[in-house]
Amino acid sequence: MESTDVVVVGAGPTGLACGIELKRRGVRAVLIDKGCVVNSLYNYPTQMVFFTTPELLEIGDIPMTSLNEKPVRLEALKYYRRVSEYYGLDIRQYQRVSRISGDNDAFVTHATDMHACPRQYESKKVILAMGYYDVPNLLNVPGEDLPKVIHYYKEAHPYYNHDVIVVGAKNSAAIAALELHWYGARVTLVHRGAGISDRVKYWIKPNIENRIKSGEVRAFFHSSIARIEETSVVLDTPEGEQTVKNDFVFAMTGYRPDTEFLEQHGIHFERATGRPNLHPESLESDRKGVYLAGVLVAGMHTNEIFIENGRFHGKQIAEAIARELKA
Repeated sequence: MESTDVVVVGAGPTGLACGIELKRRGVRAVLIDKGCVVNSLYNYPTQMVFFTTPELLEIGDIPMTSLNEKPVRLEALKYYRRVSEYYGLDIRQYQRVSRISGDNDAFVTHATDMHACPRQYESKKVILAMGYYDVPNLLNVPGEDLPKVIHYYKEAHPYYNHDVIVVGAKNSAAIAALELHWYGARVTLVHRGAGISDRVKYWIKPNIENRIKSGEVRAFFHSSIARIEETSVVLDTPEGEQTVKNDFVFAMTGYRPDTEFLEQHGIHFERATGRPNLHPESLESDRKGVYLAGVLVAGMHTNEIFIENGRFHGKQIAEAIARELKA
C-alpha cells in the first residue's frame, strides 16, 4: 500500500489544479484517473473548438497559447500535458477507483489498474474531482442498448452516406448534426422542444436553423424517440408515430455526475436543488476529510461550472487541507 497526504480522484483540469495547489503548499498528492490525463477532453469531438479564450483555461499560472482566438482540442491536450510535466504531478493513469474506505486522516482508496491488478493508496484526505462526462442521460426507450446508439460524438467521417438521427437541440447536438451533414450523412434531428435551444452559440444556431429551413437537415420538434429498431427508429410526433430509416443514433442528451458512487461514499444532496452538502469555503463534504471539486459542486446543475471556474476550486481546497494538516 502506498501512502500520501491526499488522493485526488480525477486528473482533468480541475484535478490537475488541485494537485498543483497542494504541491505549492508542500502537501503530497497522488492523482488517479480511470483514463488518460484530461480524459474527458480527450474524448471530446476531434475537431472541437472551445467556446472560451485560452487564458480562461489556464491553471498553475502557466500561459496557454493558441493559433486562433479560441483554442482547439489538440492545443488543450498539449497544454495540460505540459502543465502536468512542469509541476511533476504524480498521476496514475488508467486506474479505476472502486471505493474509498476508512475515515478522516486514515482513508484507503481502492483502485484497479489496466492490468486488473489491485492498487491501494492510504491518505489523510481525499478530493473527488471526477467530473460528470462518464454517465450519459439515457433515453430510456426500447432498443437503446443496440450497438448503433452512441452517446459520445467523436467525428463525422465514419457515418458518410448513412442515415443518422441526432437527439437534442443544444450545442453538442447542433454541432454534431452540422458536422455529420457536412461529411455526407443524411441527418435527422429529433427534439422534444419547439426548436433549437437559445443557449446554442450565436455562430452555430443560425447555421443549423438554416440547414433545417432548407431541408438539408430534417427536423422533428415536439417529438421524441418511441423505440429504436435495427434499421429504423420510431418517433412519437405531434402527427402520431412515424418510422424513420436509420443506421445510427446519436443521443446527445447530456451527462450527469455519478451520484450513486457519491452517495455510497457518504456524500449527501439537497433534495430541492440536487446540490451536495458542502462547506462553502473549504468545499468539504458531509463526510469529513472528503472534498468535492469542479462540476460535482453543482450537483445536477452541470451547466453552472466549467473549466473556467472549476479550476479555482483547487486553491480553496488546498488552502483548507494545508491549514488542517499543519494544525
